Amino acid sequence: QGQLVQSGGGSVQAGGSLRLSCVGLELHLSWYCMAWFRQSPGKEREGVVRVESDGSTSVIGTAEGRFLISRDGAKNTLFLEMNSLKPEDTGMYYCAASRRCDPTWWVPIKFGWWGRGTQVTVST
Repeated sequence: QGQLVQSGGGSVQAGGSLRLSCVGLELHLSWYCMAWFRQSPGKEREGVVRVESDGSTSVIGTAEGRFLISRDGAKNTLFLEMNSLKPEDTGMYYCAASRRCDPTWWVPIKFGWWGRGTQVTVST
C-alpha cells in the first residue's frame, strides 16, 4: 500500500525557518507527483508546493520565493524548506503523493497517499 511518514515542524518566530521531512515506505517517491499541503485553523486543506517526477516544481501564492520543495532519492525522502515564515503560514502541513500531477494538483482529492501531518506555528 505504501505510507508517508512525516517529521519536523514546530514553533518559530516570524522570519524564522523550518524544515519538514516526509519518508516514503514502500513508495518510491521519485516516481510520484509529491506535494505539501497546509490546513490553517478554520480553513480547508490547500496545496502549497509540488514536485513532479521529472523534478519540475510549482509553488502557489505567498509561498513563492520562501518555500522550497526537494527530494533526496537515495533516502527516499521529500523535504519542505520554509524560510521567512509568517504567522499566516501557521497550520498542519501534510505531504502527499499521487501517481501523476494533475493540472489542478492543489486539490486534495487528487492525491491518494497522505502523511499524518505535522504542526507548524509561527508567532509574531
